[in-house]
Amino acid sequence: MTQRIYIFSPSSAVRNKPALRRGIARLKALGHEVELDPSAFSTHMRFAGDDATRVAAIERAAASGADIAIITRGGYGLTRLLPQIPYKKVAKAIDRGMKFVGLSDFTAFQNAVLAETGRVTWSGPAVGEDFGVEAEPDEIMQACFEDLASGQGEGTGWQLPAAESFARPMQAKGVLWGGNLAMVAALAGTPWMPQVKGGILFLEDVSEHPYRIERMLTQLLYTGVLQKQKAILLGHFTNWLPVPHDKGFKLKTVFDWLRTQVKAPVLTGLPFGHVPTKVCLPVGAEVTLAAEGRDALVFWGHAHGHGH
Repeated sequence: MTQRIYIFSPSSAVRNKPALRRGIARLKALGHEVELDPSAFSTHMRFAGDDATRVAAIERAAASGADIAIITRGGYGLTRLLPQIPYKKVAKAIDRGMKFVGLSDFTAFQNAVLAETGRVTWSGPAVGEDFGVEAEPDEIMQACFEDLASGQGEGTGWQLPAAESFARPMQAKGVLWGGNLAMVAALAGTPWMPQVKGGILFLEDVSEHPYRIERMLTQLLYTGVLQKQKAILLGHFTNWLPVPHDKGFKLKTVFDWLRTQVKAPVLTGLPFGHVPTKVCLPVGAEVTLAAEGRDALVFWGHAHGHGH
């Protein structure tokens, strides 16, 4: 099913141009019509253009009439733009059926849009890192993206570690939200932090040592965010190195500690993060989380792409 895809750069400058070009070629090969934002390759210091340039890129994406607006890459830069983002135009585009897709730094945009407008955006791939890899793109990532593009995606399932197995079936309903932990923590206490009560919060991160992950989780705990959630889903926390003085302090230490701090179930292994195999997740949609034995499932059905 041919979709119109608009590709834009709201965060860091595109440093790997061949990867982006490969990603564009692959999206075209899947049968999509692709439009590249005129400032997609702009650079200003580490950014994809100065702040005004990147706000204008978001505005053009919203006005493009595309089915999907997807980022070239993450990096850093969206938190600087939060007061300037044209939220009304973004909301209108979403109401007309546009799906904004991205991850990492894009988490700031997604949660701000949720806080400002209540609209759904999609945590999913970026064009460069995911579609532009030198080898073949990950099959599951691509299948999930194609499901999103065709409106077929209804949920995602994964296997929990044996230690987290649910003897009795567990079910929870709530708004799915979150994304990159550093970005969510950075929004705490700002007007762009979604005030989600009884939600299902999902988190992932990259290049953050477990003690830094714990520090960001304490930020969300002490601001009262974690206690308000029905469940916490942890994706992948990748690309960090242990140091000798950790002396046994590792990711599992942090997750075990988190479980002592919140009543809500904490599930790990969600197929999302800075990893090749990533699913698409509707940020701001009502979802059902179900777990039985080692099987976990997040289900949202069809309706959520179009504001219910």
